[in-house]
Amino acid sequence: MSDNVKIATRESYGNALVELGKTNENVYVLDADLAGATKTGTFKKAFPERHIDCGIAECNMMGIAAGMATTGLVPFCSSFAMFASGRAFEQVRNSIGYPHLNVKIGATHAGITVGEDGASHQCNEDIALMRTIPGMVVICPSDDIEAKACVKAAAEYVGPVYMRFGRSAVPVINDNPDYKFEIGKGVLLKEGKDVTIIASGVCVSEALKAAETLAADGIDAEVINIHTIKPLDKELVLSSAKKTGKVVTVEEHSVIGGLGSAVADVLAEEMVAKLKKIGVQDVFGESGSAGELLHKFKLDAEGITAGVKDFIG
Repeated sequence: MSDNVKIATRESYGNALVELGKTNENVYVLDADLAGATKTGTFKKAFPERHIDCGIAECNMMGIAAGMATTGLVPFCSSFAMFASGRAFEQVRNSIGYPHLNVKIGATHAGITVGEDGASHQCNEDIALMRTIPGMVVICPSDDIEAKACVKAAAEYVGPVYMRFGRSAVPVINDNPDYKFEIGKGVLLKEGKDVTIIASGVCVSEALKAAETLAADGIDAEVINIHTIKPLDKELVLSSAKKTGKVVTVEEHSVIGGLGSAVADVLAEEMVAKLKKIGVQDVFGESGSAGELLHKFKLDAEGITAGVKDFIG
């Protein structure tokens, strides 16, 4: 993990789109008057003829993308997670999900690390919403490398994909030659025998730090990065759960309907391990810096360490 290298995954999204544009002339990018914030402005600069600013009209943007997809184009719709998943939910469900169209949704500024923008813009419900749409792939990358890889994989996948990106810079953790991104396959980052920590997004790097602290206290934690929340890597989740008998999920999202709920569904079917969900506990976010909010909601390394210790006694 490169602690000194930090990049926001929304930056990675914008850069990955430019690379895609160079090799795939069918890739178009749509934005809802937020190209500067979502970083799709980099694509607009490189390929102005393939960038469409739909204005502050997210619902209409999804309809436009749906129509484009029927002609063989590969549209990437971009906006804040609150607007892409919340405001435009009906259009995503009925115009994209129902006909299973090849539309990609790049949702930036997700979770509480939106920071000072506060509860109105901190979308902690988007994964839950998108998981309920039949056939929708849901991805939450952990760093720059994974974010770029997921954009490429989304373009190659035929069908609707929801990608969740963050506003704040996060450490690069997948900078190793063996890293491979595959939709629906989790990544075992650290082996352990006492407890399994399954994390996504910004929480993955914090989970790795927590594992180091736990190790110093004699607790051997296994750490898994689940970048694809739907379809979930059931095989990896179950194999680790059977080994440790205790599972802790960590997500920058509500504990209702997100990664924790997806893992709970799998564990309930097999009855192989106890589960604790660390996340936003059925409350709205608050204003503050990203670091302050991660600490308050116990999603930083310190909070995860305390949560794991409390859970395993």
